Amino acid sequence: MEPTAEFAQLQLGFVDQTQWRYEVIRPLVLFADRTASQRAQETETHPDTVRTLQRRFRQQGMAGLLPADVELVHRRRARPIPDAVRQEIDRLKVLYDGFHYRELARILFIKFGHPIDHKTVKTIWQASAVSLQGQLALTDYHAQPDRYHARLQVIRLYYQGWAKVSIIRVLQVSRPTVNAWIRRFEAEHFAGLVDKPRGPKHPHKVWLPLIVQVYHLQKAHPDAGEFRIWSLLARADVSARTVGRIMALNRLVYDDIPHVPNRGMKPRAGPHPYKATFRHQYWFIDGRRMDFALDGVHWWSLVILEGYSRTILAGMIAPTEATWVALMVLYTACLRYGAPVRLVSDSGGAYTSADFEAVCTRLQIQHETIVSTQGESYMNWMETHFNIQRRLYDWLMCSYRASCGILDL
Repeated sequence: MEPTAEFAQLQLGFVDQTQWRYEVIRPLVLFADRTASQRAQETETHPDTVRTLQRRFRQQGMAGLLPADVELVHRRRARPIPDAVRQEIDRLKVLYDGFHYRELARILFIKFGHPIDHKTVKTIWQASAVSLQGQLALTDYHAQPDRYHARLQVIRLYYQGWAKVSIIRVLQVSRPTVNAWIRRFEAEHFAGLVDKPRGPKHPHKVWLPLIVQVYHLQKAHPDAGEFRIWSLLARADVSARTVGRIMALNRLVYDDIPHVPNRGMKPRAGPHPYKATFRHQYWFIDGRRMDFALDGVHWWSLVILEGYSRTILAGMIAPTEATWVALMVLYTACLRYGAPVRLVSDSGGAYTSADFEAVCTRLQIQHETIVSTQGESYMNWMETHFNIQRRLYDWLMCSYRASCGILDL
């Protein structure tokens, strides 16, 4: 086979330019049986190119055949590992054998400033022999007599490169505790590790005008609890629990507040007048006037509660507590759940009208009304059922007022 055809055949198997350059000068370097001009003719290459490749190969070897833009970096000889690093690895292995190799490399770099690869750490760690040690440098977190030094020990290990899981296992402390002390140290430095007194940092003072204001609300609303009085007070800077304490104090000081319990035996509670024994035995319908006004009109909220599960079956918001609103709520509930055995309401005009009574008679619903005089509304059991609705509404309104900066609507 002709040299030219042979070289053309070889080119089909080349994968990079370095192979082609070596094949061009290979006969000249190995056999020296031809000149550069003859090899250039065989490979269809310029003679100067053949001479340049031959010269670069003799000077640099195979590196001379690489492209000009390829930089050769000679690998440095690894630096010896200091004895202090090896001793520290031995000490850490005695202390705790659950370190990760990258974690150990980080600890060694922080302590000695000596960069070391985690693979090298792995080799030294596995070759290190475990020696006995009488007293460990670290003690249990909860065994420390001084709480400040116990917390300082957590911070010291964390900033020395220890992982949180290693601190947790060695010091026998929980992760939330470690996170708490690290967070407090980053925010307050060493002052965050000192014990602080518990309780509110800035206790609120209850002034006499607030006590008097709650006192008048108690007289105007004798049946209201602390949550109701708090919603009527409409002050975002006072909590409902504070209002409850003020109400208890007023009951001890003032005798003209209704429903002050007498000192003595608590009367025995009587039986519930409408105790449901099965579902849909009793339905309760009632409405409540909302505190806010839309276009000068105070809207009403009407709901129906199921007496056995105390679930709201249907509800409606309307500008008035009229018969048609009550019939619409009753229609919605009956359409979903059927007709109840008894329907209980107060003596409002929306429920005692002829139209409402006619609908109840046609559906064979026993309609009963309850009458409670002023000062005896605590006997009205419906207050208990609708207390959830009332509290939920008051809480939503108070949150809305506080977010808008409105104290009185």
